[in-house]
Amino acid sequence: MLKNKSILAISILITTLGITACQPKKTEPETVEPEQTQAEQQSLKLVGDTEKLNLSLPKCEGNNCPEISIERLNSNQAFIDHFIDQKIIQELAQILEIAPQQAASEAIAVENAASENTAASAADAPASNPTAAAIAQVETLAQKLEKQTVPYVQSFLVLDQELKALSSNHKISLMIKPKILNADQPLATVVLNSSSYLGGAHGASAQQYYNFDLEQKKLVLLNDILLEKQRPQLERKAYEAFKQWVITSELSTNVQEYEQAWKFKLSENYYLGQQGLILQYAEYEIGPYVVGLPRLTIPYAELQGILKAAYLPVTEAASEATAKSAEASAVNTTKAKS
Repeated sequence: MLKNKSILAISILITTLGITACQPKKTEPETVEPEQTQAEQQSLKLVGDTEKLNLSLPKCEGNNCPEISIERLNSNQAFIDHFIDQKIIQELAQILEIAPQQAASEAIAVENAASENTAASAADAPASNPTAAAIAQVETLAQKLEKQTVPYVQSFLVLDQELKALSSNHKISLMIKPKILNADQPLATVVLNSSSYLGGAHGASAQQYYNFDLEQKKLVLLNDILLEKQRPQLERKAYEAFKQWVITSELSTNVQEYEQAWKFKLSENYYLGQQGLILQYAEYEIGPYVVGLPRLTIPYAELQGILKAAYLPVTEAASEATAKSAEASAVNTTKAKS
């Protein structure tokens, strides 16, 4: 009888173990791949490089051949690329003094002619290769910009011929190139550099900064980063920096006399530097040609209460305060659970 009970107990134990073994294992919760997190972070960072436009220039030999180079931005932020493309066209119009309406009509004529050539190329493609026909009709962003630059390039070449007809030995040149200056938050910054020599005593150069909020996908102007009603305060700070610049640059020992020729103004051309807010000025804007492209720097320490907090660097003291606050919050949470 005892033996039978032992056999029955062993049988029940084996059956229980078998049922347990057959139960499906609990699957571990899915973890977010690091690549996904990196992709999200990448969308809030400006990454890219420049690409040089293929401009149609005549063959030229010698040391006096005209030089023109235009590059565009090719980044992971399409709205910035498009914006900079349009600023490149505006810069060309300003340098070469061409009316935008005239240039636009000429660009449309060039585009229509190019479209006809593209359609003809697509028609000539073998019917057995529809992919080739489709590719022939695809136009890159660089090619679109190249078409827009055609009237300006032609004007540049006409100017070169006119100078040569006057027996001028000048070699004219023009360069436009964007560059990513700041890639991360709070603002991504692209600077559009340009330089040109179109005859005369000397050339010209310019630096224009464009600041973008990548999360909201919009351009951020100087007024956008200021606290309400703080523009006069910023102007006063900038004026103090201007007076110091005049003295240290040895432009004059009397700022009031200097301003009779070069009056101070608050520049809208800015970017957030490592040490402070940078105000960039154009040639002849607040000084003679010899000073080049002046810039004024206002330290962040002087911008407390003027700039919005989001555009001020996080100080060590603030970091420590945040850490202590987080630590205190964690302690309170632990006590509440107890």
